[in-house]
Amino acid sequence: MRVLLVTTGLLAFASSVLAAPPDAQRLADRIDAHLDAHLKAANATPQSQADDAEFLRRAYLDITGRIPATRDVYEFLADTDPNKRGKLIDDLLDTPRYASHSAAIWRAALAPETTAIPEARVFRFGFEAWLRLKFRANTPYDSLVRELLTASLSTDAENPTPALRRPEDPNPLAFYAVKEAKPENLAAATTRVFLGVQIECAQCHDHPFGKWTRDQFWNQAAFFAGVGRQGEGVFAPIAEDLTVRQITPGMGKKPVAALFLDEKAPVTRRGDTPRLTLAEWVTAKDNPYFAKATVNRVWGQFFGRGIVDPIDDFNDANKPSHPELLDELAKAFADSGFDLRFLIRAIGRTKAYNRSSARTDASQDDPRHFARMAVKGLTGEQLFDSLVQATGYREGNGRGSTRDQFLSRFALSGKPTEPETSIPQALGLMNGKFINDATTLETSPTLLASCETPGLSTAERVESLYVATLGRKPTQKELDRVVKYIDAAGKDRLPERLGDVFWVLLNQAEFRLNH
Repeated sequence: MRVLLVTTGLLAFASSVLAAPPDAQRLADRIDAHLDAHLKAANATPQSQADDAEFLRRAYLDITGRIPATRDVYEFLADTDPNKRGKLIDDLLDTPRYASHSAAIWRAALAPETTAIPEARVFRFGFEAWLRLKFRANTPYDSLVRELLTASLSTDAENPTPALRRPEDPNPLAFYAVKEAKPENLAAATTRVFLGVQIECAQCHDHPFGKWTRDQFWNQAAFFAGVGRQGEGVFAPIAEDLTVRQITPGMGKKPVAALFLDEKAPVTRRGDTPRLTLAEWVTAKDNPYFAKATVNRVWGQFFGRGIVDPIDDFNDANKPSHPELLDELAKAFADSGFDLRFLIRAIGRTKAYNRSSARTDASQDDPRHFARMAVKGLTGEQLFDSLVQATGYREGNGRGSTRDQFLSRFALSGKPTEPETSIPQALGLMNGKFINDATTLETSPTLLASCETPGLSTAERVESLYVATLGRKPTQKELDRVVKYIDAAGKDRLPERLGDVFWVLLNQAEFRLNH
C-alpha cells in the first residue's frame, strides 16, 4: 500500500512537471474565432494577409523596437518554411532587444514623468535597467508587479532610502520618486496601469462616468499612506511608516482606511505591510481587473488600440468592443502563469495580426472591427533605433547622447494610430546633423557600402537602400524612376544621387510608421 502511494505521488509529480506548456496557436485560433464572428455580424470584409516584408518589419518594430537588418530581410523573404512567421515571433522574443524594448514601453507607462519632467529623466536609465532584467528572465507579470509595489523602503525616517544612487543601476524606486512619493499619485498610477481604471478622476469628486467615488480613491491611497519623502525635490530620500494605515484627504476631513477597489476589506496578516496586502490583491488570479487590464494593454501595443480603448479607461460608459474575447484572453493569460511572452506568441500568430494595413473596403474603416492592421506611428525610441539600424550610426546610449536629444524632440504624443509630427520635428529630421551625416558618403556606413561595393548595378544599389530603410524591395515603378534619376547624372555623381535617394527614404512617412 505504501509503495502504491509513493508510486502514485511520483506519477502525479511527474505529470505536473511534464505538463504541456500553454498552446499559443490554440489561443490564436480562439482569438480569430471571436474576431471572425464579430466581422460577420458587422458585415465587415477583412483584409488579406500582409506580404512577408510588411509582416517582418511590423514584427521587428513591435517586439524589438527597431526595423530588421538587411540580412534579416533577405533571409526571411527567401525562407520557404510555411511556419516561418510563428518561428520569427518566437525567435524575436528570445532576443535581448525584446527585453530592452519592453522595458522602454513599460517605463513609459509606469513613469511617464521620466519623459515629461526634465529633472526626472535621470531616473529612466536605472528604471529601464530594472525592467530589462525582469523581461530578460521572463519574470511572470504578477511577480514583476508585486516586486514593484513592495519595493524595499527604509522604515527609519532618520535613515531613509535614497531615491537614486547611481543612475544606471537597476532601481525600481523611480516609480515612487517621480510621483513625489505621494500616496494619491501612487494610488492613481497603480489603479490605472495595473487595473485599467482612471480612478484619479474621483480624487476630488465622484467619477463623472464610472461608478468610482471619492472615498474609493482615497481607500486606494491609504495603502500608501505611510510612504513619504524626507525632504523636497524629486531626488529626496524616501521612507515608510508601517504604523500608518489611514489617510486624511484634506483639512477637516475624516480619516479614510484602506479598502480594495472591489470594496472588500483587506485581511492583513501579522507583519504584512499595507503595500504587500495591496500587491497580493492586485495580482491575484481571481482579481476582476488585473488580467483584463494587462491583456488589453498588450493588445493595444500590437494592434494600435485596445479592446477597451483608451486602454487604461475601463468604465461603465466605455464598453469593450469584444467582451467575450477580452474575458477569454484574460483567463488564458492568468492560466499561463501571467506569461507575457505566451500572450505575444498567440497574438503574433493570429490572422488579425498578419493582415495587411492597406484599405480595400469601406467596412474596414471602423478600427473596432480589427478588419485590417492599424498604421501606427513609431515611438521616439523606435524611430531613433531604426535610424541607427538603417544608417549604421554608432554611439553610446549614455546621458547627453544624440539618442537622448532625439528622444526629447520626438516624443510621440496622442494615440499611436494618430501620429503627429510637428514642424520642428519634421525640420529636425530632414535638416538635422544626424540625417545629413547619415546620408553623406564620408560618415554613412550604409551609403558607403551601397556606393562602393564592386560589381553592383545601379538597380542593385538602389534596392540595397530600400531594403535597409523600408525593409522591402522597391516596386518596378519606383526602381525605374530612381535608376533613371541616378544614371542621368553620370558615374561621377553616383554618391551624391544615392545620398539623395537615401535622404528621401529616411524622411518618408513609410519609414516613420509601422504598417
